[in-house]
Parts: sequence; C-alpha cells; structure tokens
Amino acid sequence: MIAKPSDMTPVVDLTQGKGAGPVRYQRPIYTDLLPPCNNACPAGENIQGWLDLAQAGKYREAWETLVRNNPMPAVHGRVCYHPCEGGCNRSELDATVNIHAVERFLGDLAAKEKWPFKVEAAPSGKRVLVIGAGPSGLSAAYHLARLGHTVEIHEAGPLPGGLMHFGIPAYRLPREDLMQEIQRIEAMGVNIVVNHKVEDVLAEKSAGNFDAVFIAIGAGVGKHVDIPARDAGRVLDAISLLHNVKIGEPPRLGRRVVVYGGGNTAMDAARTVKRLGAEEALIVYRRDRAHMAARSFEADEAVEEGVKIKWLTTIKEIIGPDLTVEMMELDANGRPQPTGRFETLKADAIVLALGQETDSGFLRQVPGIQFAEDGVVRVGPEMMTGHPGIFAGGDMVPGERSVTISVGHGKHAARHMDAWLRGERYQPPMKHPLVTFKMLHLPVYSDAEPSPQETLGAAERIGGFEEVVAGLTQMQARYEAQRCLSCGNCFECDNCYAACPEDAIIKLGPGRRYRFNYANCTGCAVCFEQCPCHAIEMIPERQGSERDG
Repeated sequence: MIAKPSDMTPVVDLTQGKGAGPVRYQRPIYTDLLPPCNNACPAGENIQGWLDLAQAGKYREAWETLVRNNPMPAVHGRVCYHPCEGGCNRSELDATVNIHAVERFLGDLAAKEKWPFKVEAAPSGKRVLVIGAGPSGLSAAYHLARLGHTVEIHEAGPLPGGLMHFGIPAYRLPREDLMQEIQRIEAMGVNIVVNHKVEDVLAEKSAGNFDAVFIAIGAGVGKHVDIPARDAGRVLDAISLLHNVKIGEPPRLGRRVVVYGGGNTAMDAARTVKRLGAEEALIVYRRDRAHMAARSFEADEAVEEGVKIKWLTTIKEIIGPDLTVEMMELDANGRPQPTGRFETLKADAIVLALGQETDSGFLRQVPGIQFAEDGVVRVGPEMMTGHPGIFAGGDMVPGERSVTISVGHGKHAARHMDAWLRGERYQPPMKHPLVTFKMLHLPVYSDAEPSPQETLGAAERIGGFEEVVAGLTQMQARYEAQRCLSCGNCFECDNCYAACPEDAIIKLGPGRRYRFNYANCTGCAVCFEQCPCHAIEMIPERQGSERDG
C-alpha cells in the first residue's frame, strides 16, 4: 500500500540532488511476488515463467522451464485437475487463463520435435532404487537423474505408467502421449525393469548396491464394502474394470450397469461402461452433487454421454438382478443419513468405485516404517520413512491423491534424497508474498476471452476410446499465454517508464527490467499506480534509504 505522509516522520534528504525536493516520505522499489497459479501447483511449476516464454513464441525455452519441475507436460495438460486455474487472478476479470491447454501444447510440441531432457549435473556415483513406475516414481527418477544419480525403477506391471496407464481411460490420456514422455525419461539413462514385483525391500536394496530407495507403489487396489449379495460374480471393482479394458480383456457387463461411488474413478468407470456397449449406465451415490468427490466437469461430461446419476442413494442388498437401495438425506453438517425409504433397481452388473487402497503389506517387515490405519505409510517432511534411506511418496502416503500431487511428491523426495546422499539437508527456498487480484492495477474492461478447446460430440465419444478433448493450435496457445497478467512480476510493459513525471526510471534493456534514479524520484507513486501487475512497492523513505545498495 502507498505510505501516507501522516503515518511517519518526514526525512530531510540533502544528498539526493535536484528533482527530489527537500522531503520525500516514500520511495518505489521493484519487487517480485508469488503468483497464485505457481502457488497452487502441486508439482511446483513456475507457470508464470513458462507462460511468459510461450507468449513470446519461445516454445522450447518455455518447455525447458516447465520440465525443470514436471517431466510430463503432455500428460498433465490432459489429466491434471489444474488447481493453478482455480487460483488464477484473471478469473475475477473475465475468465481464467487456460493454463493446462498451453501446457499440453508445449508437451505435444516437444514430442513432435523430439526435444530431449538435459542432464547437466556430474555423475554422483550414487545408485537409487525406485519401486513403482507410476507418476511419483517416474518424477523422482527424473529429478534424481538430473541431479547426477544412477536410477533404476522396478515395476510390478508389464508396462510403466502405473494408474496413468491402467487406470485413466484412453479417451482422456492416449497411451502414445504417455509412453513418449516415459521414453524421454528412459533416454536420460533411467533403467525401468518391468514385471519385477519387489517383495523384500532391504534384500533388493542390498542385492543392487543401492544407496537409497524411493517407494511409490500407488493405491491400485479397489476398496470393497460389505453389501449382502447372493450373486457376487456380478460385482467387480472399477480399478479392475479399467485395467482389463486397457489390456484388451473387457468383462461382459450386460445391458444395465450400476456404478456405486461418486469420485472421478466412478465417472471414468461409467463412461467406460457406455463405450463397452451398455444401454444404461447409472451412478448410485450416497451424497448430493454439491458434496460429490468427483470434479464437476467430470460429472458434466458423463451426463453429456448419457450416464445417469442417482444422488442421495446407497446400496443395501444385492439379490440377483435386483438392488435394494435406500434414500438418504443430508443433515445440518452435510453428512448423508438414512431415511428408511427403500427402492428396488435392476442391474446386470455392479461396479464398485469406492476409492483405492495401497498394497503396503510387504513393507511391514522393514524396521522403523510406520503405517496409518488405512495402510498408508507415514513419512516425515523430507518424505523419508522411519527407516533411514527409504523414502516414499504418491498415493501410498497420507494426503490428497492426484497425478500432479504424486509428481510433486517425486520431485520433493528427490531433492531431499539428493541432500541425504550427500550428507546434507535440503532447505527449500523461501517463497515470495502472494499477490492477490485486489493488488493489481488493471483496466475495468477486457477484450481477451479464453481459447476454448474443441471436444467430440457425445454421440461420437461413446463409439470408442478416441481422445475427447483436442489441443490448441500454435496461434491459440500463444494467444492464451498472452492472457496471463504476470501477477506480481515485471514483464517490462513500460507503463512505469512512460508515466514517471520526473524521468526517474532507467530502462536496462530487454530482459533486464528497470531501475530507479532516486536523485530524480519525488516518491509521487505514479509508477506504482500504473504498474498493472504490482511489481512495484512503495516503502517509507527511511526504509528505502537503508535498501539503496
């Protein structure tokens, strides 16, 4: 905020020279603040940084800036729930920047141009075992390799990718795009050994002469619930369904299928069931739409494709093709409560989509590792378990679950593992203060509507597993990147330079921003008021004189 003259004692400045006047109560300084998109990204991407390069048409530099934190932009541009956009200040002006679509564009362009990852660190001589080739394991391996370590991944499945490969339907994530990004990680020297299930971590560590281990086995086991059923063969879990579809062994489901659950996996299962030919796919969920676990757009897309959703309903019993369900109602705290009102539904098959669990039992033989009640592994702030040198992350540790969160865990763990291997402690850099929309100085109008992504029509979608959402063209991606407001960071718009009445601002050249000539500055704050992104602060003169250096 602008300091007011009444708030402080005047400072007489006899050394500043002409133009400053005898008294200056405040002075401007250039500053950097934390944009909300960067702050909200679970993978810790410098979103504003790569958007700035993309808007200038410097796509390879933008991609290289992006992958310093996240090695799979083509994947994330498709499957991330983009919390960065939820924090975007532009949403209060017109509409959020379509960040995930620009990220996808850069990832797809990198695949097309075959841009490789750079490994600049010298070999450390250390070997690290990663257990699990899902998003967290792949991320950890990538970052460890960039830090100079030799990395080997042991994956129980036949292909790398984890639930990205076997849990996310191809209409959301084409496998070719996933495998191209994994192959780029392999090209760094990361060795991925598939069909290798680790049963004894310490024996595996010793046999391979590994100096540290990162465990990221995910949560690939579907949760079950105790429902009285006389025909259990008609009940399957969503994770198994999606896995079997991926390997070309879809189950025979019949004409009517009920999916029990309200998360994103339930939506994926119901949409997959429609693609497998079911005439009716009905989601039964015990809460209402406002309290569902799934993202709103996931439910919207499912409904567009003909999926029906029966809210505030729970399954009580399964007898042959008949399902007895009970109507629920929400209490004052938004929790569903039974009503005693029942209804009978018909179904040829029931798919349980009630969440996933991690198969962590093999770790109970490792001294020091502790578990929460649901089987997830407890880790410290450094992502290390209770056993020295064994780290863990992704869906198998407590917290929210998503591909992007898992990738963030992998990066976070890799940095702490690198420090641990070197006999040091990793100290994350301090974050700048967060910049809010109210701090910006923007025009009251906007003429830059977002670039929409084209989608297949609902009838076309359910005919197969073709990708539903298209990417942006180069022109659209550049335009979308230009919609970024550069919140909190100077982008050299020259507003301050043009507005200063005292010629107190000196341009330092492209990419070098500006500096103040305090000999001319009167502290009038015109530059502060004209800076659209709040890259200038006004500070009391006494404080400013101490920071002149």
